Amino acid sequence: MKRQQFAQATLAALVATAFSQAALADVPEEVQVPDGHTVMLETVGVGEITYACETKDDGTVGWVFKGPDAVLNDTDGNQVGRYFGPPATWEASDGSSVTGTELATAPGGDGNIPFQLVEANPAEGDGEMVGVAYIQRLATEGGVAPDMACSADNEGDTEIVEYQADYIFWTAN
Repeated sequence: MKRQQFAQATLAALVATAFSQAALADVPEEVQVPDGHTVMLETVGVGEITYACETKDDGTVGWVFKGPDAVLNDTDGNQVGRYFGPPATWEASDGSSVTGTELATAPGGDGNIPFQLVEANPAEGDGEMVGVAYIQRLATEGGVAPDMACSADNEGDTEIVEYQADYIFWTAN
């Protein structure tokens, strides 16, 4: 019986790995993780992004990204953490967390925030986020700045837009 359970678990792990590798094969080159890393956690972030209508650095008035607020769910739909900012912070349910530095982006499609590659800073706390080297944002849906006027007339207004994205956490081999 134990041998059969082990075989089933091994098969499930191989199928999951093959699925992940196949899905990741279509990732744009700009946001690919360097060789020598493996996936340690796959999550789906579901939440909101806040934008504010304000004067930008170039003197124009427009929608400015203010930060995300999302739950991170595992592949079974169970909440395993959250994503919030600024600064961009990924926090596991055990309290460990990482922040990071954006290295690259790639188009996520019309109406979707871009794919992203982030290099993780050392984790805060002991737990699941220890060892995270990179974070990819893929399969984005929504999240772009509001499609409504932003001018001196409504400067100071904030808008919240919904989004979803896969967050893939990588560790060094």
